[in-house]
Amino acid sequence: MKRQRFYMHLVVVGLMIYLSMVTVCFADSEIKSQLKSTIDKVIKIVKDEAMKNDHQARRAALRKTIDERFNYRQMVMRSLAKNWDARSDQERQEFIVLFKSLLENSYANKLEAYRDEKINYLDEIIKGKYALIKTEVVRRSSTIGVDYKLIEENGHWKVYDFVIEGVSMIRNYRSQFTKIIRKDSYEVLVQKLTNKINQIEQGSEKSEKL
Repeated sequence: MKRQRFYMHLVVVGLMIYLSMVTVCFADSEIKSQLKSTIDKVIKIVKDEAMKNDHQARRAALRKTIDERFNYRQMVMRSLAKNWDARSDQERQEFIVLFKSLLENSYANKLEAYRDEKINYLDEIIKGKYALIKTEVVRRSSTIGVDYKLIEENGHWKVYDFVIEGVSMIRNYRSQFTKIIRKDSYEVLVQKLTNKINQIEQGSEKSEKL
């Protein structure tokens, strides 16, 4: 009888330990919480009826929220790759401003098309100062996988790449940037970026390509 009680006690203790571990595994980490907070803010802005007819106010609010979570310097460094090293400090700063404007406008355009899609947070992988948050956007007709790559800086986790349906935003831009620089020049790339931003702002963009 005592032996049975002893074994029962071990089972109960083991179960309690297991449940506590499960709770920790499924609890939101600080990284996920920071990302989710930004996404929730974005959705709130897009759904805000008061901003529905005020395009400039909504766009400004979206930009502010996006800027708090994006690491544009990391994005540009990875997109330009070896061409980053060849640029002067002034060129780097100017390109970051251009790239930021490109991403702000194109990303905001997509966000403004939000139609009550559901976002599921699937998995989280952390390696030192890098993290990957796997999510899926559930629409009525389809489900789209969206992974966020983040880097930690001064306690804040910021996005430096998106992987949508297996396609990396940074790799896509790196491929385009490299081809343009090889075929023409860095100056031509800057001009193409400027033209692309103007197209987006005028609502006449036709594709993701430069």
